[in-house]
Amino acid sequence: MTEIKMPELGENVTEGTIVTWHRKVGETIRKGEILAEVMTEKVNCEIESPISGRVTEILYSEETIVRVGEVIARIEEE
Repeated sequence: MTEIKMPELGENVTEGTIVTWHRKVGETIRKGEILAEVMTEKVNCEIESPISGRVTEILYSEETIVRVGEVIARIEEE
């Protein structure tokens, strides 16, 4: 099981807002595909999946503010 964490999104940025999930629980994702879009005051970015597998858990809903380093999803490797 791989935990996906809110990445560091810039210097002095401590949190980001999950804008859109591109996968739902139970769906498969391939390494490098976009899992979610995140927005901060300074930057918008896409979070890519580090592995291929099945999304087993999404811990925050869209429009939720999440601190950097918090687990936001879990993926079970194929």
